[in-house]
Amino acid sequence: MARSGGLVVAIIAPAVYTVGFYLPLRLVMQFQGLNYAQFLMPIICLQAMAFTAISAAQRAAIEGQSGMTTRLQTMPVTPWVPLLSRATANLVHASLSLAAALVYGSLIGFRFQAGFDDAAIFVLFALLVGAALTTGGDAIGSLSRSPEATSQALTLPQLILGMLSSGFVPETGFPEWIRPFVRNQPISLFSKAMRDMADGGVNATSLWPAIAWAVGLIVVLVPLAVWASTRRA
Repeated sequence: MARSGGLVVAIIAPAVYTVGFYLPLRLVMQFQGLNYAQFLMPIICLQAMAFTAISAAQRAAIEGQSGMTTRLQTMPVTPWVPLLSRATANLVHASLSLAAALVYGSLIGFRFQAGFDDAAIFVLFALLVGAALTTGGDAIGSLSRSPEATSQALTLPQLILGMLSSGFVPETGFPEWIRPFVRNQPISLFSKAMRDMADGGVNATSLWPAIAWAVGLIVVLVPLAVWASTRRA
């Protein structure tokens, strides 16, 4: 993981998003009465998890391309052990990226408003989303023959869903015709729930749809990742 530069990307990518969006939009959002550091932090964490998913896909694709997957399949190793090994590496990667994002957020003024419990829920939920995304990334990488193509294929959906969400700007900043999509897509739901967690105002209305999406993704993607990891010959 370190040799591939994944750890460097995990630490640097959240800084790029923090600077790239906070500096140009901070004054605009202040005029709307928003504390933009508090508003922006959830999507920075989610983007960190998305980059981790891209790295997970590349890692799985590289193992398949190099023949590592085939060699492991010929050895007396339980079929799901390689997947579990990559999942452990992905968790470390996601944790470091999330920690970096929170450090950058603190530098621009982000603070947890409701103490340790809500902060812990925020972190655990971000890692839950990260687990879902990296599992999907691993499945796609295991099915791919090209790490480069895998990275390109995952970057576009990440950018589209991120930009068409209420993570960077409020829903009211979008044209009315697209607001239903912006309001109900998973990145917006994740951002809203995490924003409430950070501010101490989390409730079932915002929490359960976000949890349902995260758990639903895991339920669908874990079997897919297991199948993809064990089918390659």
